[in-house]
Amino acid sequence: MPLPTELFDYTLPPNLVAQTPAARRDQSRLLVVDRASHSLSHHIFADLPQFLRATDVLFRNNASVLPARLLAHRPTGGAVECFLLQAEPSRGTNIWSCLVKPGRKLPVGETFSHGTAFTAEILAKQDDGCALVKFFTENNTPITDVANRLGQIPLPPYIEREGSAAERAQDIERYQTVYADRAKQVAVAAPTAGLHFTPELLTQLSDLGVATAEVTLHVGLGTFKPIAAAAVEEHPIHRELYELPVTTQHALFSTPGRRVAVGTTTVRSVEDFLSTHTTAQDHTHVGEAGIFIYPPRTFRGVDALITNFHQPRSTLLCLVSAFLTPGSTDGIEWIRDIYAEAIAREYRFFSYGDAMLIL
Repeated sequence: MPLPTELFDYTLPPNLVAQTPAARRDQSRLLVVDRASHSLSHHIFADLPQFLRATDVLFRNNASVLPARLLAHRPTGGAVECFLLQAEPSRGTNIWSCLVKPGRKLPVGETFSHGTAFTAEILAKQDDGCALVKFFTENNTPITDVANRLGQIPLPPYIEREGSAAERAQDIERYQTVYADRAKQVAVAAPTAGLHFTPELLTQLSDLGVATAEVTLHVGLGTFKPIAAAAVEEHPIHRELYELPVTTQHALFSTPGRRVAVGTTTVRSVEDFLSTHTTAQDHTHVGEAGIFIYPPRTFRGVDALITNFHQPRSTLLCLVSAFLTPGSTDGIEWIRDIYAEAIAREYRFFSYGDAMLIL
């Protein structure tokens, strides 16, 4: 039987959509779901160590967010917004697949610029609505360097900003995990479950005996795309590149404790890898996660999950529902009950919101 998308819908009061992060990362709230006892308990994220134990391993996405939203103008003076999505090195230097607005007024051959920082030309329009853009910079400086200097953090559309310098400074710092690897600036959206960790909390977990293992998943805009189809199975799932180092692969197969995934991006990476591998490789695995996880799927490599509260009709909500009751569709009704409880207690939702730990 097809799985109706409407089962993953719910109504969220607008005031519960978090517009700013918690004053301190680990002071966000934490809803703990115990699957064995089918119970809920309410905490703050700083309480996480009491629910983990020695030999557990935190698998986390160390991708760094690029300030990918560039503002520019056409020669006529019209405003342009250019969103860097993915570099296209096979096509040449500083050529990127981008979202550009207003798309209809930017045909092939059109140019736009930001002062002396860069000039850009539309090379082609693509079937997915994106544009192939060539950037011209002084001394062929990578456009990513320009973006880090001038770009805006690509916040999801439900977070409203006026564009002030203070807002940009806060988002540059807080829409990024403390363990993000700047050498892996490959994400256009943050792996938000990791935003709650502080260096002090990570040290506390390490002293407890909790290890960490790195995953790099190139988080794309598809993570925000709602399911528009009537049935979940009809949704064309987005694909995202990911990397699993050798040490991470060994941790998946040999850890004596629980494999705790920090975020749905980590789950996608781990489960995609384990769908085709039964042993660790002798080299970093680079793959493309095109896996769509929804009930009644089972899980090969995740024993516990840290995640935020997700949008209605989202693929991420489907994944969490599946994880609540692997191999069953019972998690669909349970996630609705859990979210109703979170709404009643005024948890903050989405990227800058609170967190949930599923044990």
